[in-house]
Amino acid sequence: MAFEVKDIDESQAPLLDHLIELRTRLVRSVAALVVAFGVCLYFADQILGFLIQPLKKAFPTGEGQLIFTKLYEVFFVELKVALFAGFCIAFPYIANQLWAFVAPGLYAREKKAFLPFLLATPFLFIAGAALAYYIVMPTAFEWFLGFEGSAGGLEIQALPTANEYLGLVMQFILAFGMSFLLPVLLLLLHRAGIVTREQLVGARRYVIVLVVALAAIITPPDPGSQLLLAVPLLLLFEGSLLLMRVFDKRDAKETAKSESETETEADQSAS
Repeated sequence: MAFEVKDIDESQAPLLDHLIELRTRLVRSVAALVVAFGVCLYFADQILGFLIQPLKKAFPTGEGQLIFTKLYEVFFVELKVALFAGFCIAFPYIANQLWAFVAPGLYAREKKAFLPFLLATPFLFIAGAALAYYIVMPTAFEWFLGFEGSAGGLEIQALPTANEYLGLVMQFILAFGMSFLLPVLLLLLHRAGIVTREQLVGARRYVIVLVVALAAIITPPDPGSQLLLAVPLLLLFEGSLLLMRVFDKRDAKETAKSESETETEADQSAS
């Protein structure tokens, strides 16, 4: 059986029905987040141990530690870890609920244009988060720990707190994960007719400046992590331009074919 994307639903549900459906979708999303949070809270120690690995590897073997300066700090750190991991796990289901609510109001062509980007979003986010975890964070932490030493006869030693470290890790993962969604944003704007490929090509120099500035703002103040974010973003931007070129050529062929078929039908009717 061939897969068919239906056009806008013929049913015209009253506003109250839409609000009830929205409430149902929100309740399901919150329930999924609560369940994922509960599961992750049970494994909070293991998840925190996983997030600590980049810092552990940056320290010399057998050295390094995380401290806490408030008695309740580690408890709230584990809550944050569970909530962060729970949201990452529940996000695909939450996105599915959002799609299920919005899709009935879209035309078939709009569904076909939007669905691939919806499917690509979690993969791009995971790719950005993986780059941050496996490459950027170890590099940045080694650079930060390079400032250990002594000054004025006193030893300078890194003693990061658990809360500050978790905040830094979440900043890295969210910054890289969200930044890797740049192609989705650009291609959606292109498919919606808001921007054209020619406009983006003409603005390339400004995009480069904006990407470098963005990398400097959302990453810690070390040149390594800024460069490791700016370069992939620029590559993703260029990749988006290539995809836009492919889409434009395909649309032009479909338009030409449609016009040709229309002219043929007109000629047949005239004869």
